[in-house]
Amino acid sequence: MNIVGLIVEYNPLHNGHAYHFAEAKSLAEADAVVAVMSGDFLQRGEPAIVSKWARTEMALHLGVDLVLELPVAYAVQPAEWFAHGAVATLEATGVVSHLCFGSEAGALEDLQPLAARLADESAALKAAVAEELATGASYPAAYAAAAARACAGPGGDAAAARALLMQPNNSLGLHYLIALRRLHSGIAPLTVRRRAAGYHDAAPQDAAIASATAVRALLAGAGGLEAAAPYLPPSTTAILAREFAAGRGPVTWDSFAQQLFHRLLLCSPAELATHHEMNEGLEYRIKKLLPQLEEATVTQLLKQLKTKRYTHTKLQRTLLHVLLQHARSALSPAVLAGGPGYLRVLGFNKTGRELLKQMKKTATLPIVTRTAGLNNRHLELDLQASAVYANAMPGHDTNDLFRDYRQPPITI
Repeated sequence: MNIVGLIVEYNPLHNGHAYHFAEAKSLAEADAVVAVMSGDFLQRGEPAIVSKWARTEMALHLGVDLVLELPVAYAVQPAEWFAHGAVATLEATGVVSHLCFGSEAGALEDLQPLAARLADESAALKAAVAEELATGASYPAAYAAAAARACAGPGGDAAAARALLMQPNNSLGLHYLIALRRLHSGIAPLTVRRRAAGYHDAAPQDAAIASATAVRALLAGAGGLEAAAPYLPPSTTAILAREFAAGRGPVTWDSFAQQLFHRLLLCSPAELATHHEMNEGLEYRIKKLLPQLEEATVTQLLKQLKTKRYTHTKLQRTLLHVLLQHARSALSPAVLAGGPGYLRVLGFNKTGRELLKQMKKTATLPIVTRTAGLNNRHLELDLQASAVYANAMPGHDTNDLFRDYRQPPITI
């Protein structure tokens, strides 16, 4: 039985995701699909436009059979740890046979040799990254340049490697392949070429497929859901309409301004420095800029903090760790290397129910369908993150605030 794993955010689920889903099933000749999905906060340090529960419904209506949550401890990390947590989750099910991801390359033969060279993160690679960072490069650019240098030996093409890794889906896909190697996983990788829309495209370039960035821009514009509808499956459109009408979205970074500024104003630079990803004196820059802001919005703060050294994504993640009170010690490399401690089930269909029965025999981690009864620090972080997210919804509701404590998996 072939079971293909997908690593997704679905923010929101659009026609490009539907294309990837269909291609993944076809390539893997899959009998079932398991998706590991980020919760309410995402890899680029952003809140999801609607909750993980609504996005789980989108996934199930698409045809995903089982949706597992990627713990927030991994969901809001740089590519290396995001990939490690997601691949480790799929591996721990004991049932997933394939992993299919999107890439600009569209071919594993372009990525596998790089993964083989980089899976063992040598001291030389770490030193090369540090050297590139010292030039003022952002971390993604520094890693791409350092990795290219590492591949410049016999049979390596540094320029081609660097060009490949500067494309976001290629870079993330490379980290999936590295994670598979480091975990000694038997899961077979597959990749699908992105079509019609680039990862960062701010506006649609096609009549039916647009990037998630472009879809969210349409949703935020004057045309709203009607303008975005051509790029969404009907089920996604209906779920978004329901969530917006109920005051459960759209959620943006500025929805958290009051909560975030409360934290930033109360913390001293020394206290800010204890948060994950707060480094290189960024805490002093934040405290210095706060009194100079013309308006107390997260958008304005990010704009003022942006430098060549700090990418927008890096700054978003750092502020998110402050918002969620993620201590550096709680998300250290040593802690993250241990992988997730549980498999949190967000939703399933009839086939997914059968997979869960099978996983009771094969899974190497506890399967969580209700949060009560499992004492795990990363699960506590998930519950806290969901409550913080619900508190920022346009229509505050106590039921949403504590939904994670009561909500059973979504079923269709």
